[in-house]
Amino acid sequence: MNNPAKKIESQVKDKGLIETRRMEIVRAAVDLFVRKGFHKTTVREIAREFGMSVGTLYEYIRTKEDILFLVCDYIHASVRERVTPFLEPDTSSSASLKKAIDAYVRIIDEMQDYIVFLYQETKSLSPEDRKYIFGAEVKMTAIFEDILKKGVVAGEFDIPQKDIHLIAHNIMVLGQMWALRRWAVRKKYSLKKYIDLQTGFILSDIT
Repeated sequence: MNNPAKKIESQVKDKGLIETRRMEIVRAAVDLFVRKGFHKTTVREIAREFGMSVGTLYEYIRTKEDILFLVCDYIHASVRERVTPFLEPDTSSSASLKKAIDAYVRIIDEMQDYIVFLYQETKSLSPEDRKYIFGAEVKMTAIFEDILKKGVVAGEFDIPQKDIHLIAHNIMVLGQMWALRRWAVRKKYSLKKYIDLQTGFILSDIT
């Protein structure tokens, strides 16, 4: 969760310890945020969930909003880590795209409550922090853009250059839909069937 664009002050000097403790705080906070909502969750409850005093918690963060930022950053980082390996494919671009979509939707499935929370509470961040989180979303989209561009260069994908950006965003949305529209989609489709169908729709449009 290291982020030079967002300097969260800490009374602790050990950078490694700060990173470890903040990750533990994120894990303690995120389930509370999902269950109760950001605004109804208190710092005291987060400290209790983490197993430390409120005073000790404030040695690592300044405000509850800092925790929200760290949670949002953690969600994006987790998704990127799972999908990024497909930026340098050892196989065809089509195979890489299939694997990247599969990895992306599966981690959305694993983190579905977190993804819904992210969409609900991003508005609670400061304008500066929202800008950073939206930037993280753009970086995630760029992973799919790069795979699509390589496929065009290799002659595997037939996509006008101007449309690559939109198709990459479509892929992002189809993954997020598995979490955001789960109340409807999961009544008719298994995770595998959903991935297969959505991947097929994308490939049919670009090959």
